Amino acid sequence: MATPMRVTGAWIQLLTDWLDQENLPAPDLRTVLDSRSPGDVVPLSLWNELLDRAVALRPDAVVPALGIGAMVKPRHVGVLGYLILTCRTLGEAMLAYQRYESLFYGSARVKVEVEGDSMVVWWAQEDAVGVQADTVSIAALISFLRRLVESHYSPTRIDFVFPQPDHRARQAYEDFFDCPVGFGTDQTRVIFPLKLLAVPLPHSAPHMRTLMDRQARALLLALPESDSFDRALQQAMVRLMPDAVVTLPRLAKELHMSVRTLQRRLGERNMTWRELLDRTREQLARDYLSDPSLTLGDIALLLGFSEHSAFSRAWRNWTGSTPASARKQLQAARKGPDAIL
Repeated sequence: MATPMRVTGAWIQLLTDWLDQENLPAPDLRTVLDSRSPGDVVPLSLWNELLDRAVALRPDAVVPALGIGAMVKPRHVGVLGYLILTCRTLGEAMLAYQRYESLFYGSARVKVEVEGDSMVVWWAQEDAVGVQADTVSIAALISFLRRLVESHYSPTRIDFVFPQPDHRARQAYEDFFDCPVGFGTDQTRVIFPLKLLAVPLPHSAPHMRTLMDRQARALLLALPESDSFDRALQQAMVRLMPDAVVTLPRLAKELHMSVRTLQRRLGERNMTWRELLDRTREQLARDYLSDPSLTLGDIALLLGFSEHSAFSRAWRNWTGSTPASARKQLQAARKGPDAIL
């Protein structure tokens, strides 16, 4: 049975930011929006309802949903947004989105394919989420990418499954995306020139530093006497972990050394790479488990496990307890000092 699609509380805050920009009081709508914390699960039906209510507040605007999507910031996409900021190229960012889409929608619907000299990001007609929601999603995707590359980045073409709107609305879509836009198609598609996948992404975003700082703090706890080699090793593992490709050859390549040299240097520390991986995963897991906005499935993906059950088995091997019971203890411990302060 397919997992019901949903969005997060962080995502619906797009509407709050848009209401602020448009100077719209909308007290009833804001009450609903403010009642949702970033980590909350928001049913797709409620998201569509909130969008309809927001759009109705600007009957004079041609396509308000485009402006809503344009408000996107990494915080609206949660962990997925921060992970994308750590990517080195636009291609890595697109693959990261595909891998971690379930953190956002609760299920994976996007497919990424190469067709000739183009990359096509698409989802089937039955996965469309509505005129307003699909418009916001694609507008947010393009706006996010433009911020990543710090330029007015435009796709080759965009297609929507919903019927063609009137002339003014169609022109608004094409002006916003700066490319041809089709309607009434059997897929929602965004087509990019393949060469743009190699575009390097800047690494100076403060949100990226926040995430990396958090990981670094956890890793320093795992290896408190770390030197420069240890830190390089930890950072390489963290980069590879979300893509589930932490192997000895990949780790050696990331560090620009041979497998034999890496094994020797780990041997000098009386440690194998597998022991270091487990130790690193366990420490990061402790940090992630104390964050109520992350589900156990989210944590499993962030640590490079293929599924939630694999993470649960690993955690039981490390600690003898379950992730759920550990989460209760860690969150209680974190609340203690806060309550005193």
